[in-house]
Amino acid sequence: MVDIVGATLGLIVCGPVMLVIATFIKLDSAGPILFAQSRVGRGGRSFKCLKFRTMRADAEENLKADPALYRVYIANGYKIPLHADPRVTFVGRFLRRTSLDELPQLFNVFVGHMSLVGPRPVTALEVAYYGSSMDQLLSMRPGVTGLWAVSGRSNIRYPKRARFELAYVARWSLRHDMCILLKTVVVVVTGEGAT
Repeated sequence: MVDIVGATLGLIVCGPVMLVIATFIKLDSAGPILFAQSRVGRGGRSFKCLKFRTMRADAEENLKADPALYRVYIANGYKIPLHADPRVTFVGRFLRRTSLDELPQLFNVFVGHMSLVGPRPVTALEVAYYGSSMDQLLSMRPGVTGLWAVSGRSNIRYPKRARFELAYVARWSLRHDMCILLKTVVVVVTGEGAT
């Protein structure tokens, strides 16, 4: 109920902002407005995690075709530092720094793929970092924000990231979720750990 109400209010409040962002993305570069990537959700079921597109439309193919860039991607916990990623668009850099690229995940929450708070959604490759604790991670819906997201985000890489995510699952409570939501506002405003 909290997720559905929160996502509905979030979409109503953020709707005008999302329309402005969509317009700027379309004016900045060719390609779709949204980027949908397969992630592993609750119970191991895959779903399409939505984000505003922050890269060139051929970014995935470009990554696979460039061995050096792919090595950086793997070495940095399946991310490339924002300043070093040639695939990111002009508007995309702003969206990444402000975390506004994550707003479409409110749709994922509304349809039940995600929660407002939870472990951040992982790719099939990232699941390996959780080893025997994989079932524990996948016992909850992934979140738009979470403990790792407010504790340093991209500054905290695997395997330490896995410890944060599992600690969240182990001590879940509604009160803890409310604290994480409030801290998310501070993290977004300050840009801490954004890539």
